[in-house]
Amino acid sequence: MSDFIDDSRERSKLLLVDDLYANRVAMRRVLKRLDVDVVEAANGNDALAACLDHEFALILLDVQMPDMDGMEVAALLNGEDSTRDTAVIFVTAGASDDMARLKGYHLGAVDYITKPIEERLLLAKVRNFVELYDSRRALRRARDDLNTVNDQLRGEIEVRRRAEARAQHLATHDALTGLPNRLLFVDRLASLTRRARRRAGRFAIGYMDLDGFKPVNDAYGHRAGDVVLEHVARRLEQTLQDVDTAARFGGDEFALLIEDFDSEQLCLSRCQAMLDALAAPITVPTSAGEIEVAISASLGVAFYPEHGDDIDELMHNADSALYRVKYEGKAGVRLFDSRDDIRPMPEKRADRLISG
Repeated sequence: MSDFIDDSRERSKLLLVDDLYANRVAMRRVLKRLDVDVVEAANGNDALAACLDHEFALILLDVQMPDMDGMEVAALLNGEDSTRDTAVIFVTAGASDDMARLKGYHLGAVDYITKPIEERLLLAKVRNFVELYDSRRALRRARDDLNTVNDQLRGEIEVRRRAEARAQHLATHDALTGLPNRLLFVDRLASLTRRARRRAGRFAIGYMDLDGFKPVNDAYGHRAGDVVLEHVARRLEQTLQDVDTAARFGGDEFALLIEDFDSEQLCLSRCQAMLDALAAPITVPTSAGEIEVAISASLGVAFYPEHGDDIDELMHNADSALYRVKYEGKAGVRLFDSRDDIRPMPEKRADRLISG
C-alpha cells in the first residue's frame, strides 16, 4: 500500500486496488483531475487494511488478483457494518458474463469498468459516486449537528426545568425544615375542602406550636433552636400518614391536615401519639457541647364539616382550640368547642406568642 495523497482540505477518499503497478499509475493519472485523495493497495489484504484506517467514498477494485481476488475482498467488506455501504466499482480485464456481474452486485458492487480503461468513462462514473457520497456525508453531518443542537437544547431545558422546580419548591416550602409553608398549606386545604364538599368527606385541621421553645433559643442560641425545629419536622413526617400534610408557618408554629381516619376519637388518639413522639429528648449543639433538651407541643384540632365548611372558619376554630390548650396548661391536644371561641384571633395569637 502506498502513495496516499495528503491535502489540508477535507476531501473525499478513493481506494484504488490493483496488483499491477502500471494499472494503478494509469488510473492515478486520470483520477488526479478529480478533487479526491487516492489511497492505493496492491492486493486484497492491503485493501482491507486501508479500510480499517480510512472511510472511502468509492473503491475501484480489480477482480483478477492473486491470493485474494476482488470478489473475495468485496465479500469481506460486505460482511462488516463499517464497510457494507461503501460503493465498489469492479475493474475487469474483459467483459463479464451476467452471472459474474450478478454475484458482484450481490456483494455490493455498484458498477463495472472494463480494461483498458476509457478515461472519460472512468472520470464520469467516479465523479458521480463521489458527488453522491459527498452529498450523503454533508447530510449526515447536518443531521449530527442538528442532533448535537437538540441535545444541547434538551440539556438547557432540563436545567431550566430543574431551576423552575427548585424555585417553585422554595416558594412553597419552608427553607429550614423542608415542610410545606403557609402558602402551600392553604392551597392544599382549599383543594381538600372542595373535594370533601363533592364527596361528603371529612378531614381534620390542626394548629400546633411548641411549648418552651423560646427558652431553648434564648439559652443555647438559634442554631440549637433550628436543630429542634428540624427534629420536630422529621418526627411529624414519620408519625403522619402519606396522605396527611404537616406545614411550618414560621417560628415554632405548625399546621396539620389529617385525612384518613375512621372516627374523631381515633384521629385525636393519633394526634396524641404524635405529641408523645415530639416530646422525646433532642440532642442540640451548644457552646459547651451537645446537650439533650425536651420540649412538648400543644395542638388544637377542628373537623370539617362539623367545625366549619370554609377555610377561614376552619383555621380560626383550630387556632381557638390551640389557644385553649395553651391557656389550660399546654402539652396536649384539644378538639374545638364553640365555648373556645371567646376572643378574636389576633388577640389570642398575641397572647400565645407572649406566653410561649
